[in-house]
Parts: sequence; structure tokens; C-alpha cells
Amino acid sequence: MEEARKTNRRQFLAGKSATAALGDAVNALLGPVETTESGEASLPEGYLLEFSRRAMACQFAIFLNAGQSTQQSDAACAALDLVDQLEAQLSIFRDTSEISLINRHAAREPVKIEPRLAELLALAERISRETGGAYDISAGPLVRVWGFVRRQGAMPDDAALAEARAAVGQHLIELDPAGRTIRFLHPGVELNLGSIGKGYALDRAAEVLAAAGASDFLLHGGQSSVLARGACVESGRAEAWSIGLPHPYRRTERLGQIRLDDRALSTSGSATQFFMHEGRRLGHILDPRTGLPIEGVLSATAIAPTAAEADALSTAFYVLGPQAVEQYCASHAGVGAIFVLPAARYPAIDVRTFGVAEELFTAR
Repeated sequence: MEEARKTNRRQFLAGKSATAALGDAVNALLGPVETTESGEASLPEGYLLEFSRRAMACQFAIFLNAGQSTQQSDAACAALDLVDQLEAQLSIFRDTSEISLINRHAAREPVKIEPRLAELLALAERISRETGGAYDISAGPLVRVWGFVRRQGAMPDDAALAEARAAVGQHLIELDPAGRTIRFLHPGVELNLGSIGKGYALDRAAEVLAAAGASDFLLHGGQSSVLARGACVESGRAEAWSIGLPHPYRRTERLGQIRLDDRALSTSGSATQFFMHEGRRLGHILDPRTGLPIEGVLSATAIAPTAAEADALSTAFYVLGPQAVEQYCASHAGVGAIFVLPAARYPAIDVRTFGVAEELFTAR
């Protein structure tokens, strides 16, 4: 069947002819749609529009309420284009990325950094300080020595682990906010932004949407990092976005639902990256203070004002454990946590929440 407009799915996902492609897609599903005087599609309310693209080793998705603004479609594609650009800047798997350049040169001399990256590194430094080092973007050598960089986890020998630990610590990173430079104070220091990069990308994508006039949207990166703004409109009613938390043992089931409104959440767990050693299940989330994998936690979810904060805090919370996180949430307004812990008898679980109102989380 010949399309009414000269556009195709490939153009649509790449960010070209987005509004025209959107009109064609809705036309095919719902019948003819009206257009505005400028020729843009006027979409019916009550439907969610999804724009998605693979980046940062996961699927990024943007959900918009149909009928609110026809210009949102082009903004969504522009936001996904920005995620691609941020991956090219932050990935340790790209030799040409800014992070790879820093890792190669910062131990020898100060390296100039892009202004927004400088802000991100300052945020990571603050969270590391506030969590007593439980969060640390310099944990790259530890992740590497345990084999998790290439998803080939294995027990390191004592000498290799000691060498990696010597190159880890926020105190080994010198940031100059005024000059926007970074310098490593020890050879072998290596940044890895895998624990904050997806959240940062969601925050930046949200800026693109907001600049285009969008006020109601939901973004996620790999479903583990989520950012909500405004409300979801369904059947004429505006409600908070409802986010499902995965069950740690039954991945096709939901543990519960969180109502998210103008906040972000991130979940950290080791369900997919782990290996067995002498009967112990060792996951990829490491305590940067000891260099060892964390045991006894199934998942930790952080809720925070921004996606970058939630992303970093979910890792820190997983490392800290419930008791320390309860204190952290009590002293940080707008931050909440949901822990899933193994109960005495498998497959029972223990769910604990801190700083999360009862009406915002419903356990199944």
C-alpha cells in the first residue's frame, strides 16, 4: 500500500519528517486525522505516543500524551539524537569519547572538560561525599578487574584486586570548577559513568522536550532509569505516571507500582550480571571502599528530583544497605528508597521503603 506522504519508518526514527510520519502512523491506526492550518497532524487525546531508540546498551523511550502538541514529535526525535551524542561523549567503549580521552591523559596533566560534563562530575563528587564513598565514579578499575566491563565476571587474585583498589577513590580526582579541568592524582585512575550516564541522558533529553513546550512526558533508559514530568492523560483524566517495579525473582512480573510525578527513579540490582563462586552469587555492583561485590540485597530503587541523582543514588543505596539509607533519606528532602531483600525462606522477599509516601507505592 502506497503511503500518503513520502516518509518511512527509518526517517521517523532518525528524526526526519517526524510530524508527517506521526500523522501517517495515527492515520493507519485510527483513521483520518485532522490537520492544523500549518499542515501539522492534530492528534486525538487519550493515546500515548512512543518514540524509542537503542543507545547506551539499552532501549531509550519517550512517551507523550497525544493531542497536546504536534511539535512534540520533532522534539522527541531531537531528544533521542542528543542521547546518541551523549553516548559518544561518555562511553568508555569508544576511544574517541571525552571520557576515554580523560582516562588516557588526566594522570599526566589537567584535561579541559566540557561545561555540562564538569557539572555532572561535580554532582558525582557530591554524592560520593554524602554517601561516605559508597558511590564512586572512579570504580572503573574494580569493575574491570572483576571482569564485569565485558560481562565476564570472575574472581580476581589478591594482587590484582589490591592494585585496582589503589587506583580507586574520589580523593584521587582533582576537579577545578573555575578552570573546568580534571586531573588524576594516581596512575591507573579510570572514570566509568555507567552508574549515572543514563540518568544524565534522561535529564538532558527532558530539557529538549521542555524547551519545545512539552510539559507532560515520561522517559526511560532501559526501564531501570525513569524520569516523569507532568501527568499521563487517559480517558480525559490527568494522573501521575504509574511505573512498575520488576520482581527480583520473576522478571515477567511486577513487584508493585509507583506513582511518579515530576521526579525520577532508578533501580539497581544484580539479577543479570553475576557469577557463582564457591556457592556464592557474586554480582556486578561493587563496594568501592572494599573492592568487593555486595551481597544480601536483591534490588535498591532510589527516587530523586533528577534522573542523574536517582541513577547514582540507586547504586549508592545498594552498597549502603537499608539502615544507612533510612538515615540518608531522612536528611535529604525529596529522596526516597525502596529495598527488596531476600527473606529467610526462598522465594519470599522483604520489601522496605524509606521516604516514600504510602499512597505513592502499591505493593502487589
